[in-house]
Amino acid sequence: MKILGSASATPFLNRHHTAQVLTVGPHSYLIDCGEGTQRRLLEHKVRHQRLNTIFISHLHGDHFFGLFGLLSTMHLQGRTEPVLLFGPAGLDEILTTQFRVSHTQLSFPLEFTAVDTEQHALVYEDRYVTVHSLPMRHRIPCCGYLFREKPKRRHLDKTRLPAGLSPAQLHQLAQGEDVRDEAGQVQVRHLDVSTAASHSRSYAFCSDTLYTESLAALVHGTDLLYHEATFLDEMRERAQVTHHSTARQAGQFAGLAEAKRLLIGHFSSRYRDLTPLLEEARAVFEPVELAVEGSVFNVAE
Repeated sequence: MKILGSASATPFLNRHHTAQVLTVGPHSYLIDCGEGTQRRLLEHKVRHQRLNTIFISHLHGDHFFGLFGLLSTMHLQGRTEPVLLFGPAGLDEILTTQFRVSHTQLSFPLEFTAVDTEQHALVYEDRYVTVHSLPMRHRIPCCGYLFREKPKRRHLDKTRLPAGLSPAQLHQLAQGEDVRDEAGQVQVRHLDVSTAASHSRSYAFCSDTLYTESLAALVHGTDLLYHEATFLDEMRERAQVTHHSTARQAGQFAGLAEAKRLLIGHFSSRYRDLTPLLEEARAVFEPVELAVEGSVFNVAE
């Protein structure tokens, strides 16, 4: 997980609008695309041609104003691979208008799926992950996203393998299958020659939202939880009015969710020093870090 931007509505020196890249195996997923995201991708050596799937949380500009520029650059560089785009209804209308008035006809298919921001539902899956929507409570329709790695195969234990297996039989076992004879009888059980599979990781992206305890059940036990923390708790009333959360509330939410680790971000530009936000969250939930731009986090440690 790489953080490309962690500012709230107003950008700050060395703090850009929300964007993150989650990499699982050979695939990279872009989560939100604030203004300047394509430049941040260049700076952090993330090849945008590897981005095939983009998730947008909501239609406030600090979360998607970079999208038109990124898609346009992909087009100018001759991309032909499809891009899958997920986000609230209306995003397709915005992009269609931009492309129409700029006389842009993309060189690649852009496949948009409208996400129901009021539902917790499966919105995407591939061979590596499933992605579910997380209903947020914001001033406009908004959702987060829960990424879960699919179950992995058990590991073959070479010390348990019987002698004389052919390459084809070894391949069967590596694929999680039993080896059978011509009559269909099991000769070697995969379970007997393998050890437990590696842990399947999970990442929850909780975008702009009021503090909502009921959402914790949807991300229970998540390995890495990102939760917005726009304000310090002394500005809780301001957070309520603007439909945002405080650093303390982010920590409380992580505790309710029994998350393994917490990342906080979406920082107000009023905070030049982010240390007080970190300390406030840590006062109620210890394993917490700042989503500082350029930082890379392993989803499970």
